[in-house]
Amino acid sequence: MSLFKKIFSKDKKENLDKGLEKSKTSFMSKMSKAVAGKSKVDEEVLDDLEDVLISSDLGVATTIKVINRIEERVARDKYLGTEELNKILREEIAGLLSETETGEAANIQLPDVKPYVIMVVGVNGVGKTTTIGKLAHQFKSAGKKVVLGAADTFRAAAIDQLQIWADRTDVPIVRQKMGSDPASVAFDTVQSAVKQDADVVLIDTAGRLHNKVNLMNELSKVKRVMQKVIPNAPHEVLLVLDGSTGQNAFEQAKQFTAATEVTSLAVTKLDGTAKGGVVIGISDQFQIPVKYIGVGEGIEDLQVFNKYEFVDSFFKQ
Repeated sequence: MSLFKKIFSKDKKENLDKGLEKSKTSFMSKMSKAVAGKSKVDEEVLDDLEDVLISSDLGVATTIKVINRIEERVARDKYLGTEELNKILREEIAGLLSETETGEAANIQLPDVKPYVIMVVGVNGVGKTTTIGKLAHQFKSAGKKVVLGAADTFRAAAIDQLQIWADRTDVPIVRQKMGSDPASVAFDTVQSAVKQDADVVLIDTAGRLHNKVNLMNELSKVKRVMQKVIPNAPHEVLLVLDGSTGQNAFEQAKQFTAATEVTSLAVTKLDGTAKGGVVIGISDQFQIPVKYIGVGEGIEDLQVFNKYEFVDSFFKQ
């Protein structure tokens, strides 16, 4: 089908297929059981399919949308065989994501803003700092001048980890000692980026969610202080979610979108889990584009998310 155009390089598509292998295998196993001995898509098959989609972490709301779409096709086409179900699912889920996700597939190209400031948020342990490091590598490989800001000052490990990525990717980092004011670090970072004529700034932030009011106040302060140097900063707020946590990733998305204005998402750790369906649910439910997905530990394994390639890999037979 034309929706599933091949825009990835062969290597990246193979990495995506490999990264989603556990999710795909788990889903296909459940699907096989759901349609075993059935030849026609009827009410019983749809009930079983609903259970499969929910247990594959698409979430209840997205699952209901998908089932409704398939019911409409059954009513329209009068007869649909179970052998067609996988193809229909691919088409309907890709169509659903096309409607709810803004824009086309993200790419590493930056808007005509310099420096372009990305504030990265997410709870501790989701792969936030690693995502920043991999993004720094990708931007630098694309010929961009990058500056990192270590504004997660509540954990010495976070500052040290970002320093390791700065050294590994050979990009400058602005840091202060543990316990420093995160807004002060952010201010120094954007100021340094302007002086260096940098193209992109990546600001790490603390990931504490136990008190949403404090988190909201802290992130608001970081924004206000950066805007003293660059009026519209940050230009992007990227929320990093751990895909391996399944439905807990939905809860984190709810918490952070309530605490700050999130404009894009990155879903990590998809290679080690069978919960890849969470990407479909999150991209549908939050009306915020999934921009990147993590499908491996390698520095190149943070991929730009393309809904058609993702759906193609997830339902590949």
